[in-house]
Amino acid sequence: MLLTAELMDILDQSVVLTALPAIQESTGAGPAAVQWLTTGYSLPVAVGLITGGRLGDLYGRRRILLIGTVVFTTASLLCGLATDPGVLIGARMLQGAGVALMIPQVLATLHVTFEGENRSKAFGLYGAVLSLANVLGPVLGGLLTEADLFGLSWRPIFLVNVPVGLAVLVLGRRFVPESTARKADRLDLTGMLLSALAIVLILFPLTEGHSHRWPLWCFAMLAAGLLALGVFLRHQLRKQDNAPLVPLPLFRSGQFSGGTAAQLMHGLLCGLFFMTWTLYLQRGLGMSPFHAALAFVLLSLGELAGATIAARSAGRFARRLPQTGTLIALAAMAAYGLQAHAGRQDLTLAAMTAPVVLIGFGLGMVSGPLADMSLAAVPHQDAGAASGLFNTAMHLGIALGTALTAPVFFTTTDGSPDAGLNRAAFIDVLWWVGGLLALLWALMFCLPRHANNRTD
Repeated sequence: MLLTAELMDILDQSVVLTALPAIQESTGAGPAAVQWLTTGYSLPVAVGLITGGRLGDLYGRRRILLIGTVVFTTASLLCGLATDPGVLIGARMLQGAGVALMIPQVLATLHVTFEGENRSKAFGLYGAVLSLANVLGPVLGGLLTEADLFGLSWRPIFLVNVPVGLAVLVLGRRFVPESTARKADRLDLTGMLLSALAIVLILFPLTEGHSHRWPLWCFAMLAAGLLALGVFLRHQLRKQDNAPLVPLPLFRSGQFSGGTAAQLMHGLLCGLFFMTWTLYLQRGLGMSPFHAALAFVLLSLGELAGATIAARSAGRFARRLPQTGTLIALAAMAAYGLQAHAGRQDLTLAAMTAPVVLIGFGLGMVSGPLADMSLAAVPHQDAGAASGLFNTAMHLGIALGTALTAPVFFTTTDGSPDAGLNRAAFIDVLWWVGGLLALLWALMFCLPRHANNRTD
């Protein structure tokens, strides 16, 4: 049931990708609204994960997981009933709030429940479930959108969450063990508000700046966000002996801080690549939602294979395994870029199979081991907070990556469906993604170098 909750989160990120053009056509959403369909989901997740993790530490991880599931399931129903972009974006933000409560409890419960080799296997299974969600998401998005069930077009991609959420509620109460921190204290409300304010002030102008041609208020908000971040950190320093929202000693470990930074890079490249790839496939190459979904399936099947290898290794290769995966993804991304540049509009699904599968294979070797090694040295009483921070890095990265599509992709296309413009813009994106993969590889040197040295 824990991994089903994680499945719902990743599924709802990826399921919308192949449906974006259909949503844009039926609701009249512009480029900014399209960005907010993903950012509107990732932003509240990024804002709330730290608080969600601490709530689990204080009031019970199973309890907070089930509350988040109620919010997420209700919001999914509202998404399926939405009739215009504004309502849909609002419901997506509510989904994100539910996820912020759900997801920190997954890694935290795995962390406090399993030890040794069983722990590495559990985190390997976690990575495999992420890959499975990436397989199911685009398939469901493409199939359900193209099937147009009962004339509902893209709406079933959200409505499918309702029965899954109800199953998590019923079975989670029975099978998920309850756990809390040994020293439970009250929530740091001031820290919660300051962290939320800082993240919103930083991400909002990054998302909206391009569509408004970067007015002065964007830079003012960014400056205010950095100031709020500084105030938050100062507040946390003062609260370290009195139930802080973020236990700052966690960052004294290069293993945790480096792994969290690597997770940020991972999210950033995923947010940038997947958002622009679906537009390239459908607008640049003229694929239908179904054929675009098949392309995602190719990548995700490779990702599932990589995650399976990571799960079976059970931590034996330490950082060498995710670093190797990153290099495989980088080489395959370069090959795909050369192929896209040479093939232009004639690039077929069959021709891109090899590089796309290898991209997925490399990325699949990253998620499980990265989470396992980043959290390995975290004290159990801080498991929720650490899990919230680690997941925040991923979702903050996705939000930043989605925001980066404005200057990197939409500057070239300006929202135009022109095939040539979309192809050219996507090739430019691949240079950015390659650079982020290189940074991800470098940050993994902070992880343990030996399998028998978990805190190296």
